Formats: sequence, C-alpha cells, structure tokens
Amino acid sequence: MNAPIDVSFFARNAKPLTSYRPYWAKRFGTAPFLPMSRAEMEQLGWDSCDIVLVTGDAYVDHPSFGMAVIGRVLEAQGFRVGIIAQPDWQSAEPFKVLGKPNLFWGVTAGNMDSMINRYTADRKIRSDDAYTPGDVGGKRPDRAAIVYSQRCREAYKDVPIVLGGIEGSLRRIAHYDYWSDKVRRSIVVDAKCDLLLYGNAERALVEVAHRIAARESVEQITDVRGTAFVRRPGDPTADGWIELDSTEVDTPGHVEDHINPYQTTSEQAQARGQSCSKEEGATPASDPQVRPITIHRPQGSGGVAKLPRERTVIRLPSYEQVRSDAVLYAHANRVLHLETNPGNARALVQAHGEGTTARDVWINPPPIPLTTAEMDYVFDLPYARGPHPAYADEHGRHDGATKIPAWEMIRFSVNIMRGCFGGCTFCSITEHEGRIIQSRSEDSIIREVEEMRDKVVGFTGVVSDLGGPTANMYRLGCRSPAIEAACRKPSCVYPGICQNLTTNHDPLIRIYRRARALKGIKKILIGSGLRYDLAVKSPEYVKELVQHHVGGYLKIAPEHTESGPLSKMMKPGIGSYDRFKAMFEKYSEEAGKKQFLIPYFIAAHPGTSDEDMMNLALWLKKNGFRADQVQTFYPSPMATATAMYHTSLNPLKGVHRDERAERVDIVRGEKRRRLHKAFLRYHDPNNWPLLREALKTMGRADLIGNGKHHLIPTFQPVTDGGYQSARKKNSTPSGRALPAVGKTEKAPVKGRILTQHTGLPPRPGTKGR
Repeated sequence: MNAPIDVSFFARNAKPLTSYRPYWAKRFGTAPFLPMSRAEMEQLGWDSCDIVLVTGDAYVDHPSFGMAVIGRVLEAQGFRVGIIAQPDWQSAEPFKVLGKPNLFWGVTAGNMDSMINRYTADRKIRSDDAYTPGDVGGKRPDRAAIVYSQRCREAYKDVPIVLGGIEGSLRRIAHYDYWSDKVRRSIVVDAKCDLLLYGNAERALVEVAHRIAARESVEQITDVRGTAFVRRPGDPTADGWIELDSTEVDTPGHVEDHINPYQTTSEQAQARGQSCSKEEGATPASDPQVRPITIHRPQGSGGVAKLPRERTVIRLPSYEQVRSDAVLYAHANRVLHLETNPGNARALVQAHGEGTTARDVWINPPPIPLTTAEMDYVFDLPYARGPHPAYADEHGRHDGATKIPAWEMIRFSVNIMRGCFGGCTFCSITEHEGRIIQSRSEDSIIREVEEMRDKVVGFTGVVSDLGGPTANMYRLGCRSPAIEAACRKPSCVYPGICQNLTTNHDPLIRIYRRARALKGIKKILIGSGLRYDLAVKSPEYVKELVQHHVGGYLKIAPEHTESGPLSKMMKPGIGSYDRFKAMFEKYSEEAGKKQFLIPYFIAAHPGTSDEDMMNLALWLKKNGFRADQVQTFYPSPMATATAMYHTSLNPLKGVHRDERAERVDIVRGEKRRRLHKAFLRYHDPNNWPLLREALKTMGRADLIGNGKHHLIPTFQPVTDGGYQSARKKNSTPSGRALPAVGKTEKAPVKGRILTQHTGLPPRPGTKGR
C-alpha cells in the first residue's frame, strides 16, 4: 500500500497554506475574473491592487495556467490581485494600467519558457503562439521574465519584484543558453528581481505575501524555502551559516565519494555492508556514509556528515568559472541536481562578478511539497475555467478567431497530480515541479469533472485527460518516508524501478471507474504521457486503460531504441516498450477494438551516434512506423542533457579532468542534426539524397536498394526538397459540408492518411500508401 502522503516527512515540516490569517481585503470577496483593467477594479469596489501579476500568456482562469493558480491562491488569502497579460513591452506605460501595487509585482514569462515558446529547436522563430488569442506569434519578447521585470522597475521603482514561473526556475544559477550559445548569469542578477520563487510556488508565495503585508522588508526575507536572491559580501543575514567549498573538482585532500545514480538505494547500502530496508531497521536519514558530492572538509568541522544541513550552504563554482571552464560547469550542474530532494537538500551559493560588482546568488533548499489537503485547496478554488471575457470574439465566444490553442487543448481535462520521479535528463519537469508526487484526493478530482460537465460551454461528455506531468504516477512514491527524505537518486525508475517505490495503480483505477460512471460522462481519455515501464507492473491498470480510456491511439515515448542514447536520457530499454505493446494488443483484442500505439522518438540527443539513428530507422521500418512529427533535442536551461550538450561530459557518472571523465558524443551543426532527423523520416523522398550519402560514408551502402530489407531506394522521384508539418499535412481542412462526409469538412483525398504517423492504419474510407 502507498504511504499516506499527509503523514510523510514533508508534511510535518511545513506551515499549511490554510493556516494564515487572511489579509484585510478579503472582505471584497471573490472576483468572477481577476481584473485586467481599471474598470473591472471599480466594479469590484477596489481603489488599488495589493499585488499585480504580469504574465506572457493570455489570462485563462483555469488551474492548468500558472498565473490563474497563483492569482486565485493569493485572492483566497485575502489579497486584491490584478493581472497584466501579454503587455506591450516597448515602454513602461502598459505596466501602469492597474496602478501601483500596494505590496509587490509578481512576474512570469508564462507557462512556457519564452525562448522555447518563440524559437524552434533549430533556432528559427515561430510564427505561432499557443498561449495567445488567435495563435498569433510575437506577443511576448525574448527572455520575457527579464524584460517584464525591467519594465516593472521603470513603472514603479520602489515596488518589490517577485519573479516566478518555469523560465525563472530553470535559470536560477549560471546556465548554458542555447540561443546565444554561451553561459549566462543567474536570472536573479539579470532581472534584478528582489526574490525568485522557483518550482510550484504556492507555499513560498503565500508566506512572502503575508510577510510583505506585515511590513517586513523584502531584503530581510531570506529564509523561505524555494527562493533565490542576491546577497552582497558581508551581508549580516548570512551570519551563522557553514560554507562547504565545491568550487573545484579532483583537488588533492579529503574528497567525498560521488554517488552512483545507476545503483538502487539498496545496492548503495549493500556496498557498505548495510541495508536500507525498513523491515531490517535501517535508518538512511542518519547514515553517516551518504556523502554524494565533491566537497572539502571545513577546518575543525568534525566531518561533513555531522554538519547541520539546515545551516549548511554549498559554494558552487562562480559564474566566471563555469563560463570559461566546461568541467566546472558540469560539476556545478551535478551538484545542483543532487541537492534537489526537499528532505536533505542544502542551500547553494554562486558568486557573480568581481571586486565592487561582486555578489552572491543564494538559492535556498526546494519548497516542501503540498499535501493532498493543500492540493485540494489549490484546485478547488473558484476558477472560471475559461479565458477572460476581454478575449471573446464578436459573438462573445472563445472558440473562433480569438481561440487560445493552449486553453482549447486542456479545456476538458483535469490535472490530478504534480511532480515526476522519472528524472529524464532532457526534461525540465523534475527540476521545476520536483520528484515528489503531489496528488489530489479522489473527491476533489470528481468534483472538478462534475463542475466541468455542468459549467464549461461546449462540453460534449468527453473528458480529454485525467493526468498531469505523467498519466500514471498518481499517489506513487517511496514506501518509507525516512528513505524518501534521505534518498539522493536522480530517478526512481532508472536503470530499473527502485524496490522502495510503490507501483500500485489501484487508486488511479478507482478514479477512472468512478469518473466514467458519472452521469453525462460518455468517455474519459488519457492524454498525458504514459510511463509504460510502471504501467506493466499493474496489468489491471493496463487493461482498464486500454479497454476504456484509449481513443484509438495512445501516445507513449520510448525516445530511442539504442542503449547509448537511452543511458544518457535515463530512459528504459526498448524491451519495456515491447512488453507494454504486447499487453496493449492483448487487451485491445479482448475488447474487440482496433487500437494503435504512437511512439515518440528524439533525434540528435547527446550520446546519439549516426549508427544509433540508423538502427532506430531500421527498427521503425521493421515495425511499420513512419513518423511525421519529429522531435529534435532542445537544450533547455539547467537540464542534465543540456550540460552534456555544452560540456561533452556526462555529469551522471561524476566529473573529472582526466581519463576517468566520460565523454559524450554531441550532435552539433545543422547538417548532422538534419541527418538525425532524416533517419527518423526515412520514408520522405526529400531525405533520401542525404541518407544515401550518409549510408555510403558509414559503410552501409547495403541498405540502399529497392527491396523490403533496404532502408531507402536507389531511385529518386521529383521532390520539392521541402517539408510540411504533420499538423498541416495530416489535418482535414475545414470547408463546406459535403454529402459524402456529412460534416463541415472537405472530403479526405484518396490515399491520404489522416493520422499523426503516416505508417499507421488510415481512417475509415481511406487507403494507406
């Protein structure tokens, strides 16, 4: 059985969100929408806003949009909260539209990193923006968090700026910036914010808001978990801290051993002649041998393990050091990722600047995860569940010319949990939301499904998703709160599922069954990414999912077939996919349904050779897949895979300056990246000339020919050399109603496959190529 979340180590070490005395302005009540104009403020009876939130997204009052969650949580605490969404950043005037905030600014770039939102993986600017009405691009600036912070300072220079969101989270230390191809300073320095709140910030923000409201200076708020800020040398607020020096690697002297992320918790204990089993009475939380990072013993300290973690700070290599030294960059990235468990993480500090410009960026330990009761509190708030009326078209609707695609995608979905313990090196979920799963109660989830059914315009009875960062980590976690609080592994499921991890899917099955039994609910689909290596541990879950919650196609992400890139991704081998596929097909056949898996793969990931991509292409052809949507590795700030990309080193294995360091094959340059994408789309004639040249160079000309066992043919049809995205090419365009179709769509072209992958079976009435 799962350990009850509310009695974990984390729940006992945090002040509940509901325990604060509401701010006096709570008397104004609840706003139908948080105001975006003075007129709306006047209708609410407000003369000013206590907090003004600035966001790069359109304002959608839905719990899947970060600004709506933050705004409603602050409103529930009694504060008057206004929102400035997608302001014109060319001057400070649009930032004055709601007047001067009484307490502070809350700034975010939005639900997405602004650079990833604006640029493709090939650094080409996008013409669309799913978080903007009408899917129009260009409504937010590059590095929006920095620009918005600067404009807020210009508008009202004496108002504190509290920065948050994923863009800030992933830039909290000096980081490699893919778009400028250099290491940039911490965003705390560049944005000149007073506080950075990283991760899901409800707990930290509520505390900060009440302390500022109590007239505490923001400069004195240095003890809140999940925050980062600047300290000048000699700052008295740093008194009493013990500093551990981790500014160099492989330095002679007393050096602690690196932890091996490929060992399970029990294997690490066995290597020391101990056990981590709860039944055998082990107490990993107090194990003096757990020393996971390279640090130097402070003089007279009596040993690193004896230092109080709550007053210990690790000094990382400075910005100037990591900017010029790839080894130190990889080392800093490794230390950062090892200090992410709220149960044992220590504070971090990184110097920026020298001489008179010297200052430290101080990063407090991660926030304590929300309990189930607190998750319910956050998600049960009175969201309007739709876009602000300001975005309505001439008919007062939001599904026409002013449609916001990101809202349309989650319009009929319900978020049931947060966090991910997968630890995939290319993903930023764990860095932002943490690896501790935070789950809502069953009753809270059902209430939201009923509210969506009864209140959301256009609901047809089909729920598009019950999920979160993953589809099936709901209520999964460590069997032992003590082990969970002490563990420092980056993943609970790589290289195999940890023996201390619960894999019981029964609570999720109950939710599925209860939700689909509701009156008015016709179908519940699962749209979140499925962790299939966990799913196969629960055949009953796979059967429930396949027979009741798949709409013909199910997306999963093996990412690759070869062990080289998979080990750098920290993803399971293709054998796990094969086992899930067998179960999927078995239960589909039992239900008498024709259903298909849609696997996703990444091209050009660190550690991927040309031969690896060739073998993946051969696997795709053997299994009949023709991928139209190709995902190319995108180096997001702070991710472990991005550190590999920048340094050509593997931080997972330890960082060294000599032959002990593991070097990683990095796919750089437009030609090689195009080649890796071409292997994924081996069936596209536009790619055949490039593939022929590569196969000959690799000594695999035997794969060129016109037989079934060949990868590409010898002949070359006339092509335009271009590529049209799957979204446009494989979508049936709208038009006048046709008798043969019976819908307001054009008839599909004969032979055109209207699925995401052109190798999958066609829709009824069409014929495959």
